[in-house]
Amino acid sequence: MSSLLDVTTPRVLIDRRRLRSNIVAMQALAKDAGVRLRPHSKTHKSPVIARWQIEAGAVGVCCAKLGEAEVMADAGIQDIRLPYPVHPTNAPRVLALLQKTRLSIIVDNLEVANGWSAAMAAAGATLDILVKVDVGFHRCGIDPDAASALETLKQISALPGLRFRGLLSHAGQAYLAQSAQEIRDIAQTEQSILITLAGGLRDAGVDVPEISVGSTPTARQIRSQRGITEMRPGNYVFFDRTQVGLGAASLDDCAMSVLAMVVSRPSPTRVVFDAGSKMLSTDGVRGFGASTGHGIVFSDLIAPVEDAAIAIERLSEEHAVARVPADHALRVGDRVRIVPNHACVVMNLANTVLLTDGPDVVEELAVAARGRCQ
Repeated sequence: MSSLLDVTTPRVLIDRRRLRSNIVAMQALAKDAGVRLRPHSKTHKSPVIARWQIEAGAVGVCCAKLGEAEVMADAGIQDIRLPYPVHPTNAPRVLALLQKTRLSIIVDNLEVANGWSAAMAAAGATLDILVKVDVGFHRCGIDPDAASALETLKQISALPGLRFRGLLSHAGQAYLAQSAQEIRDIAQTEQSILITLAGGLRDAGVDVPEISVGSTPTARQIRSQRGITEMRPGNYVFFDRTQVGLGAASLDDCAMSVLAMVVSRPSPTRVVFDAGSKMLSTDGVRGFGASTGHGIVFSDLIAPVEDAAIAIERLSEEHAVARVPADHALRVGDRVRIVPNHACVVMNLANTVLLTDGPDVVEELAVAARGRCQ
């Protein structure tokens, strides 16, 4: 066991107690709402953390890409969902995964669904699918207002080689919300769209066993989303500055931080840390009345108290340039912790992270699915 004072910087730190607490709290929320929890592993990219989530009660995990799913399946994760539009040219990889784990993917296009049907039928296999629905983020998903929406869903549900599991959405527009009420409205709209589509399918004789939603900002609205069967938040394991800004977490909940050192103070009002864009990412901050900057800085290595006098104004690859008052006590060699704007990106930038308990480093954890973006 070593101390944070002995760690070579920069390093990504994960507070083990807060991580475990976040896992337990989200599982309790799902249980209270009567829905299954399927966390999105793109945040942590770690089979170890995925197992902790499953041991707490999660039914499985989501993965962003097949590469992540392959890492999770090789580690023994038995139920994996890809809420991402995987093209049928990836059929050999999907068929290989089906030999290792229960796998489901999404489609939002009839032509693509036909391609998957042909590939599975040719292989004598069956693939679980859900149809992605655009609930307002306008990224992927069928348009629920299109006249052809219900007919498209019916056709997809009847294709051979595919097992239709239901509907799935991601209310990503919640990350742009400017108030708690706006987030509540987004969650309600999401629920209404999905329940209406599912009702139309059921009236047409199509079974819709699953209705899945996923977003950390809207997760706390799950109790009011009647008829939803599954939730897929991801960021909640760590939280970050964005989630604090959106009211989804407090600084006390944030399990991830970046340990950095002052490597230069070229002027009284400017300090430079050794954690640049390759550690913190360039993602901007979001939240109600969002401010600027590249993270929340703690000058105390243990207490989660923002040192508002330190503002990280710009990043280059290896440098974080911060503005400070001329009388600030920071000196070259001092260490700080930085809560990043976006934890998911930071995790993908690290080969390993350090699990901590107070001032002590208790374990080094490999980010096994780092860089698995194909």
